[in-house]
Amino acid sequence: MDKQKIRNFSIIAHIDHGKSTLADRILEFTGAISSRELKAQILDSMELERERGITIKASAVRIDYRAEDGEEYVFNLIDTPGHVDFSYEVSRSLTACEGVLLIIDAAQGVEAQTLANTYLALEHDLEIIPVINKIDLPNADIPKVTHQLEHILGVLPEEILLCSAKDGTGIKDLVENIITRIPPPPGDTDNQLQALVFDSVYDTYRGVIVYFRVMQGEIKKGMIVRMMGRQSDYEVRDLGVFTPGRMNSTDALGPGEVGYFVGNIKTIRDVVMGDTITVAGNPCTKPLAGYKEIHPMVFCGLYPTESSEYELLQEALDKLKLNDASFHYEPENSPALGFGYRCGFLGLLHMEIVQERLEREFNLDLVTTAPNVIYEVKTTKGKTLYVENPSNLPPTTEILTIAEPRIRLTVITPAQFVGAVMKLGMDRRGDYKGIEYLDETQAMLTFEMPLNEIVLDFYDRLKSVSRGYASMDYEHIGYREDKMIKVDILINGERIDALSFICHQESAASRGRNLGARLRKTINRQLFQIAIQAAIGGKIIARESISALRKDVTAKCYGGDITRKRKLLEKQKKGKKHMKQVGNVRIPQEAFMAVLKTD
Repeated sequence: MDKQKIRNFSIIAHIDHGKSTLADRILEFTGAISSRELKAQILDSMELERERGITIKASAVRIDYRAEDGEEYVFNLIDTPGHVDFSYEVSRSLTACEGVLLIIDAAQGVEAQTLANTYLALEHDLEIIPVINKIDLPNADIPKVTHQLEHILGVLPEEILLCSAKDGTGIKDLVENIITRIPPPPGDTDNQLQALVFDSVYDTYRGVIVYFRVMQGEIKKGMIVRMMGRQSDYEVRDLGVFTPGRMNSTDALGPGEVGYFVGNIKTIRDVVMGDTITVAGNPCTKPLAGYKEIHPMVFCGLYPTESSEYELLQEALDKLKLNDASFHYEPENSPALGFGYRCGFLGLLHMEIVQERLEREFNLDLVTTAPNVIYEVKTTKGKTLYVENPSNLPPTTEILTIAEPRIRLTVITPAQFVGAVMKLGMDRRGDYKGIEYLDETQAMLTFEMPLNEIVLDFYDRLKSVSRGYASMDYEHIGYREDKMIKVDILINGERIDALSFICHQESAASRGRNLGARLRKTINRQLFQIAIQAAIGGKIIARESISALRKDVTAKCYGGDITRKRKLLEKQKKGKKHMKQVGNVRIPQEAFMAVLKTD
């Protein structure tokens, strides 16, 4: 393929600004899919994506298009997610592109993730084509959005394209602009092979299928290639490109082309995201830069409800990790829940999606503990520990300081909700840093706040106080010492490590009481009384009791001496006392998630 006729581009935007619909229209206009095959969100292949109406995985597709100049062009289009939790998917996709379509909703205007994705594209030095979408909406305000783009992102008004992905307005102009404004890929066929691995999936019959973009040289069917990260060699059994709904085999791929190869890779761990593929017999001197390492922000425990499913969970996590490089996990053991895994995620939605994928795609039944963040703990022995599980926190006597992770939070909101958003930020221990009015109706607020204050329900609260109009984005800025303490939950005197949490000293008592009250409503009554206590070290700060279920043992006594009834009651009393000593409390999944709702 002549690389001058190739255009690699991504579609980026804030969530729900119309990326997937625009991708559908481009596929329809270029003839990549017939009207019979057309359906909404055609690139969102996951059932979960279609249900929720969001993109979770970036998906690539190859399109052949005959332009107005009569030449045949090849587009490699990547539709990316818009939610902040999946920004790593976006950054990986941008590495395989030379340009992006930046989509802005004509009614919503510039939002937080619009800015974040624009900065990502600028970091990768890509050509940006700004597109105002949904111009057919009755409340579309094109002059306002044009002013925002000009004021915030420095875009010239003549560079902005107008379209409606729903009814197809402006799609032809958009496609022609992709050809004229996005440069062809660099690279030379005669150079040594260098190809970047940007994704992979596991197939039961073919093993690991590796998705890559050729940077230099040429890859051919039958060639022996080397994965430079693991120094392992494989024969290219099958090679091909992505077309809508299927994979098409081909004999060779050159610079700028995006495709897949199958090489009988049986071991999932042999494939690393950002790895370099080269020729085994004549390898390149140094690998490609790859991707910067991503650090999880939110941690939780995943445990199988049946201990026999532990091996199945491990296999499922391995396969999911192959398809989602931003997800981390390691084995752990909980006295309350048995063997499971400590998992790291980029955010709460990411955690929710991974849990749902494990349950749906691998048919697992899981118990999930409440999410928490990673703390920096300095001990009296001079060591620095990074604690992601409250149960791993050293004893209070050995702790010198605890530092919590902090973030810089950017919130874009309509001007009338500035006061409510500011109050929400202050209530969550946020330091207000400033406000900038983007125009007469929209403002951008900046806070610095602890990460653990936003991982639970901050996003829901933000949407609530702004009637759904505010949007947010955040970045990690380091650690800061504060008065953090661990609160333990005891059920009938037994410490339940999965319910422990770390919080600020000022809110420990209220959160402990609140959680105890929620657990009392969640845990079913037993034949003996259950005591629920919140403790800091050896000090009990709150207590709730669940009264015992009582069987009426005297129901069969009608008439006769009172001693008959007393004898039966005494017997029941002895039995209950014994039961309390040996009885175990069954704790449902809802109890572990009650920690989420302690406000």
